[in-house]
Amino acid sequence: MTNSTHLEWLGFAKTLAVKAGEMMVEARKKAVFVRDYKNDHELVTTTDLAIDQYLCAHIMQCYPDHLILSEESSPDIDLELVSIDTPVWVIDPIDGTVNFAHGHAHVAVSIGLYLGGERIVGVVNAPFLNECYWSCKSYGAYCNNERLTVSDNSVLRNALVATGFPYNKDALGPIIERVSHVLHACQDVRRNGSAALDLCWLATGRLDAYFETVKPWDMAAGALIAEEAGAKVGRYLPHQGNWPEAIDGESLLVSSPALFDELFILLQLD
Repeated sequence: MTNSTHLEWLGFAKTLAVKAGEMMVEARKKAVFVRDYKNDHELVTTTDLAIDQYLCAHIMQCYPDHLILSEESSPDIDLELVSIDTPVWVIDPIDGTVNFAHGHAHVAVSIGLYLGGERIVGVVNAPFLNECYWSCKSYGAYCNNERLTVSDNSVLRNALVATGFPYNKDALGPIIERVSHVLHACQDVRRNGSAALDLCWLATGRLDAYFETVKPWDMAAGALIAEEAGAKVGRYLPHQGNWPEAIDGESLLVSSPALFDELFILLQLD
């Protein structure tokens, strides 16, 4: 594929993300969304579902040969069976649903495009912050129209690090232990509630590092944006997940380059 094709996909994703953001704002303003739960405990709202339907319908209309990996409507496609030449849209209609339902601003729609083992396009729109982050592979990262660069902080003791916690509380043990290791070594830890937006804030330099285990739709767009802003993207445990490595959020570690190795060591458990 040519770079012009990638830029076409980027423009399309930005248009979708802006509209999805407008849908979020309107739903909260009118208080028209309804809360529900999937898997007994994971919050989902009717706005998640409405935005997902909008995104999927427009992708299928404009790119019928592409595939969609969506948190809400198609989370189980087997990418191992997908042709290397087939673009895959990786979308989260609302990343930070709990924040959205509780009136918080740290909420975003995340739209990524994966092709041939690589992250190609990423758009993360945070409508309550008026911030739309975007990137195309090898084109740099931007917030609205401002070029982004990660923090140049090289001292972990001065670093602000973000993480998150899973819905499944049975898995908290090792996570809490890792948070403790990092908290004792850095300036402070933040738990903001949207992985996609945390990765974008890392790209701006508002955060110095981020670690968490998340799903592909939580990180596909944000990881590209962070990487294009100069972050090092990797993981603190070997890749053993079911997803292609570029969009597998298992044991994700992203940071300004000077902090990566020290954080990697901190996140190991005996």
